[in-house]
Amino acid sequence: MTWLDQLLTTFYTAKWQVTADQAIYYREIVGNAFGLGSALFGLRRSAWAWPVGIVGNVLLFTVFMGQAVGNDQGTPLYGQAARQVFFLVASVYGWWRWNSNRRRTHGTAVTPHWASARQRLVYGTLALAALVLCFFVFRAVGAGFPVPWWYYLADSWIFVGSMLATFAMARGWVEFWLCWIAVDLVGVPELLHFGYYPSAILYAVYAAFVIWGFVVWLRISRTEERRPAAGEAAVAPA
Repeated sequence: MTWLDQLLTTFYTAKWQVTADQAIYYREIVGNAFGLGSALFGLRRSAWAWPVGIVGNVLLFTVFMGQAVGNDQGTPLYGQAARQVFFLVASVYGWWRWNSNRRRTHGTAVTPHWASARQRLVYGTLALAALVLCFFVFRAVGAGFPVPWWYYLADSWIFVGSMLATFAMARGWVEFWLCWIAVDLVGVPELLHFGYYPSAILYAVYAAFVIWGFVVWLRISRTEERRPAAGEAAVAPA
C-alpha cells in the first residue's frame, strides 16, 4: 500500500464515535464544508462554485449511502445520495456555461435574472411530475429497512428540488435560491431524524446564506433590469 492509498483509507474510515451506536465520519464534515464553499462562490458568481461543489458531492455520496457501503453511521438516504450524482452532472454543465459566459462577456460568469412566466410553468410542471414519479420509484425500490411512508416523499422532494435548484443556478435564475430554501425545509428535519447531525447543522447554516444570496441576487437583477430603461431614457431626448 502506497502512502497515498494509506492516506485515503485513513481519511475514508476516520470518524468520531459520539456514542456506542452513533458515529460521525469526518468525510461528512469535510464534504459539507466544500458544499458551503460552493455556496459562497455561487453568491459571488464565481465559476469556482462548480468544481468546489463537485468535491463535496463525491464525499457526501459516500456518506449518505450509509450502511449500503459499509458505514456504521446508519440509515442509507438514497435520495440524498442520488442527488449527489446528479450534482456531478449538473456541475459540469454549470461550470461550462458560466465559463462560456465569462469568455463572452469578458469577465461576467452569470447575470442574475428571474425566469420567465413560461419557464416557471414548464419547469414547475416537470418538477411536480418528477416528484410524483420519484416517490413511486423510490418506494418500489425500497430502502432495505423499515421506514415511514414520508421517507420516500421527503427523499423525492429533496432530489427533485435539488435538480431544479442546480439547473436554475446554472441558468442564472434568481429562483434557485428559493428552491434551496424549499429543499432545506425538508432536508434538515430528515437529516436530524436519521442522525446525520453535521449535515443537518450545516444545512441549517446554508439557510442563512441562501437568504443572503437571494437578497444579493435580487438586488443585482433589479439593477440589470433598470440599465436598459436608463439607456433608452438617455437616448430618447436626442
